[in-house]
Amino acid sequence: QVQLVESGGGLVQAGGSLRLSCSASGSIFSRNDMGWYRQAPGKQRDLVATVSNSGRTNYADSVQGRFTISRDSTINMIYLQMNNLNHEDTAVYYCHIRMNMFGQLHDYWGQGTQVTVSS
Repeated sequence: QVQLVESGGGLVQAGGSLRLSCSASGSIFSRNDMGWYRQAPGKQRDLVATVSNSGRTNYADSVQGRFTISRDSTINMIYLQMNNLNHEDTAVYYCHIRMNMFGQLHDYWGQGTQVTVSS
């Protein structure tokens, strides 16, 4: 089993910054991708950013240039630095890990952390 715990959410004014953290524990396979997704009220859960175990990153167009994802694989942590936040960034942010275990993919999610951007 794998547990993911997010932290760092909160209320911030438009134009401000927040940094989210996610700690992974349990049976972590080294071959994995980790990332952040978000879900606004009444909307589907969307990809924000991902980072592979090799450090390759991918971003949603809406956050490109404003958000930066990073990871420290030695302690199984990922981070999301969010700058120049706007009201559309308001959502619950979820940490995610996908592991490739002997050819089978396994997905785990955190409980989520609320980010609210006031205009």
